[in-house]
Amino acid sequence: MARIIAVANQKGGVGKTTTAVNLAAALAAAKRKVLLVDLDPQGNATMASGVDKREAKPNGCEVLLDEAPIERAIVATEAHYDLLPGNGDLTAAELKLMDAIARESRLKEQLAKISDKYQTILIDCPPSLHLLTLNALAAADGVLVPVQCEYFALEGLSSLLDTVKAVRQRLNPKLEIEGLLRTMYDVRNNLGNEVSAQLTQHFGDKVLRSIIPRNVRLAEAPSHGQPIHLYDRSSRGAIAYIGLAGEIIRRERGAQAAVAALNDMHDTGATLDAAADIHQE
Repeated sequence: MARIIAVANQKGGVGKTTTAVNLAAALAAAKRKVLLVDLDPQGNATMASGVDKREAKPNGCEVLLDEAPIERAIVATEAHYDLLPGNGDLTAAELKLMDAIARESRLKEQLAKISDKYQTILIDCPPSLHLLTLNALAAADGVLVPVQCEYFALEGLSSLLDTVKAVRQRLNPKLEIEGLLRTMYDVRNNLGNEVSAQLTQHFGDKVLRSIIPRNVRLAEAPSHGQPIHLYDRSSRGAIAYIGLAGEIIRRERGAQAAVAALNDMHDTGATLDAAADIHQE
């Protein structure tokens, strides 16, 4: 089963799409089977993946409305990850779903049909906390939060964390914060350094070690319809996202090892209990 990660922050311009696309490419380069879901009506992740959002039919809209099978909507990309395209049709889908039964679980139901084909599913969320983002959070195991180190970063972050808490209580008990990712970081900026320090102070190990720097090549790549891994793999941006992919994989393996250890402890305890019962008999 795939681990599903929603890339979300209701604040725009913090690097959500850049992170979703380039993390998908970096994970694919690490030989993982990856699906990127473009859930943003702007369709920027679709275009940055080299797919024309205007020609993408069927796309995420038809899948959410159950008008087309998800398998038929998924397309392969040059960077070796699969893509569920998105475009402006998603706005219409959101409106049509307003009165639908289990409207927050449509994406979860669709991804369940293909999750065994992938190791990681990334969801690029719109810069809002409306129905499309709720669908992503209801389907996800974790939330990766890109945070630009600027004055209003913490204010916007608190709203998202409140939403995550509400979703955990009402829709998805397993949802957790995958990590806070510092983006567009400039070490020469004193304010950026201060906000970074505040994030670490408040959230501890939830702040990822990886930092995405401000990088011209990273900003240029989407206009060429390529992830940075293909556009300029030697750039600082490409190296940063390769590092992020490695950190995500290590965290996932660590979590799996912890679960395995707990299961072993449980099994050992059960064996000891059984032995004690036999001895008493």
